[in-house]
Amino acid sequence: MTTTPVWAHTSVSDTPGTRLPLPRARGPLSSALLTVLAAGPPADDTDDTRALLAPVREAADEAVAKTAGQAPDRHEAVLQDDDLQLTLTVLYELHHRGVTGVDDAWEWDPTLLAVRQQLERPFEAAVRARAGRPTCEATDAAGVARTLFALAEADDSPSLSRYVARHATADQAREFLALRSVYQLMEADPHTWAIPRLYGTPKAALVEIQSDEYGGGRPGSMHAELFARAMRSVGLDDTYGHYLDAVPTPALVSLNTMWLFALHRRLRGAIVGHLAAYEITSSIPSRLYSNGLRRLGYDAETTGYFDEHVEADSVHEQIAARDLAGRLAEQQPALLDDILLGAAACLAIEGDLGAFALERWQDGARVLLEPLDPAGA
Repeated sequence: MTTTPVWAHTSVSDTPGTRLPLPRARGPLSSALLTVLAAGPPADDTDDTRALLAPVREAADEAVAKTAGQAPDRHEAVLQDDDLQLTLTVLYELHHRGVTGVDDAWEWDPTLLAVRQQLERPFEAAVRARAGRPTCEATDAAGVARTLFALAEADDSPSLSRYVARHATADQAREFLALRSVYQLMEADPHTWAIPRLYGTPKAALVEIQSDEYGGGRPGSMHAELFARAMRSVGLDDTYGHYLDAVPTPALVSLNTMWLFALHRRLRGAIVGHLAAYEITSSIPSRLYSNGLRRLGYDAETTGYFDEHVEADSVHEQIAARDLAGRLAEQQPALLDDILLGAAACLAIEGDLGAFALERWQDGARVLLEPLDPAGA
């Protein structure tokens, strides 16, 4: 078997904490993938790489067949498949910060990309089924914006933010921060992938929003850093991806939906719609989260992230709905259906995550798959 020459792949010796930690497998598919990725770079010869990945391809075949066999609930089965969702999370991360101990040459390996595509087909179908088919008669920016606000207003998902504001315990508040950390510690990154795929007014609007997300060039004001500060203040580990092994499947689905939309140019409308819905539904819940944390005795170190979003997202929601999503629909009318898809998927899947957490807490159970260390540890 021919191995990859040293010059053909990138060192994995990045600064500790900058990559996603290599997670624990959650089934045969993720186990097969992680075993191959951790063993070294892809082979220099394509046929040899195919041989290396044969167990992964077989496990992917079995995973897809298993979910397909659960009709008429096959879409729900995909969104509940822990093993498949973790596998997608790892494959997507190869295009983002990378995974600890995994060679960067795997990012564009064609055989591995084919495996990802094989898993994305049922995943995208499941996301589309979960989002439904919202429609919009308007074709102007203001009309599209009104439709997006109406979609958010009609969303009847249980309110996790209201529960945190009124009822959550300190342990549940810490769980909430750990649960959200798999995205919030990379906040804004998936949506940023849309910037080079847009032009004109939508591009300028997205840059304006993302500039604020990244602190206007001030590292300490980046929203991901504000969230990390909140984590540290309650005794949580703010290392990137630290709680990946602890988060349940709905959190992985939430993250994977963003990356599905972000990494495919054909879905650029969907990632724009996703961001619009995310911004529209951020300001009021952020105020409730902040109120809940203050109720529990936490100070500005903990609430600062949410306080920032109360003000910032009340502005961002208007820019995202009208100047970004609305102008994109005016500019490229063929993308309107995908804009609505992204918004509806955001509302539905984020709602599923909130409903899952709320149900667990109301049943007296924890949301995470493993307990957190005590706050003073």
